Amino acid sequence: MFPYWLLFTLFAAGAVQYDRGAEQQARRSTVLLSLASLFVVAMIGLRYQVGGDWQVYLFIFNENRILNFAQMLSQDDPGYNLLNWVVSRLGAEIWLSNLVCGMLFCWGLVTFSKEQPNPWLAFVVAVPYLVIVVAMGYARQGVAIGLIMGAIVAWDKGRIIRFGLCILLAATFHKTAVAILPLVALSGTRNRFATGAGVLIFGALLYRSFLSDHVDRLITNYVDTAYSSQGAGIRVAMNLVPAVIYLWLQDRFDLTPSQRRMWRYMSFAALGTLALLIVLPSSTVVDRLALYLIPLQLFVFSRLPILFGRDGKTNGQMTLLVVAYAALLQFVWLNFAYHAEFWLPYKLWPFIEGADVTPAGDFF
Repeated sequence: MFPYWLLFTLFAAGAVQYDRGAEQQARRSTVLLSLASLFVVAMIGLRYQVGGDWQVYLFIFNENRILNFAQMLSQDDPGYNLLNWVVSRLGAEIWLSNLVCGMLFCWGLVTFSKEQPNPWLAFVVAVPYLVIVVAMGYARQGVAIGLIMGAIVAWDKGRIIRFGLCILLAATFHKTAVAILPLVALSGTRNRFATGAGVLIFGALLYRSFLSDHVDRLITNYVDTAYSSQGAGIRVAMNLVPAVIYLWLQDRFDLTPSQRRMWRYMSFAALGTLALLIVLPSSTVVDRLALYLIPLQLFVFSRLPILFGRDGKTNGQMTLLVVAYAALLQFVWLNFAYHAEFWLPYKLWPFIEGADVTPAGDFF
């Protein structure tokens, strides 16, 4: 467990120190955040036999070794398959594919975190589940969520082309990423009719390209067969907490009208997942869709110290409470989660030529 706690402690220390730093130190701290994120990239990319779906992703990687270019593109999630196809033809192993996925994910996480009052605190909230469980366990959705966070920032800054490219690339890694499109895009305040029309057209193209041929199979696999995910209710509840906080205190958040509307939609969507969890026979489909609402946790919890501060100053006690909350989540997951055994112990990919990769030594 030590590597995971080392990762958490690194960002927790940065979050506490960031509150105490002057403005110039804070700017320097964001540079340090980018450097610290390289540790996250390394842990995601260089892990070996870590994650509940490790064998599934290994099968996908090996399958792409034998497919030609056309066959590869015809498979699900062409962006991820293209990455594996290229890596395999470079003569590298799955660690390089995972490393690229880690880079894409962390680009989005860093981009999103830097827009929050305390970027380090946003990372602290992300580490226990988004980083350790999602990015290290569900590589495709991890990349998709990272790109969606980058898309949210692009939308806030009015960079429509970058927003569209991020959403498009996210959909090539995991088709369900298109579900987040209306929650973000329809929050615009200017030219809402034109924006809505553009979103509908863009969404229709994405649906036609990535989802239309797979809807029946998705319904059969996830809904009709009533697949269940262990802990789905807890993960949905993790989004409900920030959703309720935001809807309760939204007038106190210093946001533009567009941002206020977008996070309101996100919060309502989080409440909707609770209803879906009750109604649908499969908790897995709700669990997977709820992953895309995790940025709500980072957004709300990283702003609580400002929200409860006085005279424009950060509430240091609230910062410590958020750190303690995230630490509790990580402790509970690592010690009591049903699938935590697939993450423990953390193992590092062996680079020594000729090494036997089967037993893969522990990192610590």
